[in-house]
Amino acid sequence: MKISASIYSNKDRSLEILIQDLDKYNVDMFHVDFNDKKIELKKIEEDIKEIRKISNKPIDLHIISDNPNKYENFIIENEIEFVTYQLENIKDELDFPNSVKTQFGIAITSDTDVSKFENYKNNCDFILLMTTTPGESGGKFNKINFKKIRDFKNTYPSKKVHIDGGVNDEIAFILRIHGVKSVVSGSYLVNGDIAKSLLELKSSVSSSQIKVSEFMLNRNESPIVNENSKIDEILSTIEKYDLGFTCVENRKKELIGIISMADIRKSLINNIKAFSTFKAEDIINKNPIIIKEGDSINNMLKTIQNHNFLISFIPVTNEVMRLVGLVTFFNLIKSES
Repeated sequence: MKISASIYSNKDRSLEILIQDLDKYNVDMFHVDFNDKKIELKKIEEDIKEIRKISNKPIDLHIISDNPNKYENFIIENEIEFVTYQLENIKDELDFPNSVKTQFGIAITSDTDVSKFENYKNNCDFILLMTTTPGESGGKFNKINFKKIRDFKNTYPSKKVHIDGGVNDEIAFILRIHGVKSVVSGSYLVNGDIAKSLLELKSSVSSSQIKVSEFMLNRNESPIVNENSKIDEILSTIEKYDLGFTCVENRKKELIGIISMADIRKSLINNIKAFSTFKAEDIINKNPIIIKEGDSINNMLKTIQNHNFLISFIPVTNEVMRLVGLVTFFNLIKSES
């Protein structure tokens, strides 16, 4: 996951010193907020030129304007690598500059549905979810955006998700689980120990009491079969959800195990002739690793660390062993492998 440093979130250091420090520790991009009601284009252009003198890292420009079309020449002439337009501010039809150097995105606030991206999907490479109040430095991440990320990725699997607002080490960990491509970090990164904060954003979480239920895949997003399901239904469910496994419930809707593709392969090898007649109860792993919906990230990580094999998913249950959701680590494993 890439980190885009919000250069206007620090008021104590000069731009030159801040960019030098960020560049020294290999931040991925420089995020420039341009609200044309609050700042002049001349100032933005001067700052971008200053950044270019010090670093060759990409510029990540977020334009908040009633009429962003008037900045077409500015984008092309300055070869801006990433440009995002704030959707809620746009009053006229948006024209995308013909710039081969630029990837374009649409930014939306937490109150705007991700379906609004549909009108821009042919011109945009990514969506930027504004996860705090826009323009509010140091705001708290709005957790409804975890579900919005999943909804967007399910609808537009070829498009990337960028996040701006309230990202600290624990939120960054969850965003990596969700396969987020890039996050904008302001106060957390630029107002403290840049090296330490950058490491935490990219690869670790020191401590977190966020509950699993706040970011897990919900029950209706989870693959589930019953103990009497036949092999064709099991395979179809695994294929539909594309997670490589399915959960298995009994008649009381209690979780009694899981069936992974590895479990199916073992059954196939051991008894290929009878395979077509198998039911879930013939293949099931009855001792899966599980966590409770009230568990925190800390509890979840301790559970993972207590096992000496790779864990790519964990079913989440309530106190009476009914499945309420899942946590999967496929994106996390992919991004850190």
